[in-house]
Amino acid sequence: MNSERIGPVIKGTGSALPRTRVSNAELAKKVDTSDDWIVERTGIKFRHIAQKDETTSTLATEAARKALDAADMSADDIDLIVLATATPDQTFPATATIVQNELGCNGCVAFDVAAVCSGFLYALSVAESMIRSGAAKNAIVIGAETFSRILDWEDRATCVLFGDGAGAIILSAEEGNSGILTTKLHADGAHNQMLYVDGGAGTTGTVGKLRMRGREVFRHAVTNLSSVLIEAMEAAGTTIDDVDWVVPHQANARILDATAKKLSLDSGKVIKTVDQHANTSAASVPLALDTAIRDGRIKRGDLLILEAMGGGFTWGASVIRY
Repeated sequence: MNSERIGPVIKGTGSALPRTRVSNAELAKKVDTSDDWIVERTGIKFRHIAQKDETTSTLATEAARKALDAADMSADDIDLIVLATATPDQTFPATATIVQNELGCNGCVAFDVAAVCSGFLYALSVAESMIRSGAAKNAIVIGAETFSRILDWEDRATCVLFGDGAGAIILSAEEGNSGILTTKLHADGAHNQMLYVDGGAGTTGTVGKLRMRGREVFRHAVTNLSSVLIEAMEAAGTTIDDVDWVVPHQANARILDATAKKLSLDSGKVIKTVDQHANTSAASVPLALDTAIRDGRIKRGDLLILEAMGGGFTWGASVIRY
């Protein structure tokens, strides 16, 4: 690993969920499904669904405020906001600028990143690079989604999988060997039609609905995530035995289990929140991270691997000394 250097360290985390929590049994009253069917195939038991007054920006702002509180910092300390989302409040301007205005740190750099479920890792990499270059000192990195608004609620194969939420972290420049050790990212646009939304401002002029070929996505997810985890560990000079916790994208419990098995990783080291939150896309990694930090599982000094794969396909992993 690298010797002493300026690196981005996680100073605080926060998350937010819509107030409406929906169980599988409640969902089964509106969709042709059942609790047993959903749990057996996905491990999901609950999801949170945004109401009219709850948006991607309101959830993102709440998560950011909690992260600032955890870091014992104020909005005035922030000079960069990077927000990952596939469900922005508006086509433009960036949802990050809405969050910026709500927080009151107007004037700092603020923009969105779009890489769907891998979005938080892409946003993390951008913030990491800007901090290492000296372009920023303190950054808020957010993943926030209201996926319920792009779901086809008559398609039981997809609508049961997703939920809404947000997660945020504060990254700060510090000397030492803690913080982000390495991040590896990939994309392959050849698989566009396996997981996509059938609309867009530049094509149909509509938002569109999510479409997915589940079996193909599952197969690619296990292969790609296993590969990028190994790549990231090698780049950081670590092995699977060194890892205290894997914080994965919470897409499907079967993907989490299959990936752990392929890597010979103790499943007890995998943070799982998919049963409570479902798949919250770009929000799922920071939401799971905040949950595990606040409940005491993840402690200072632990070695973490964050990983995700999403539409595009995009995928990536980050090795972090917390």
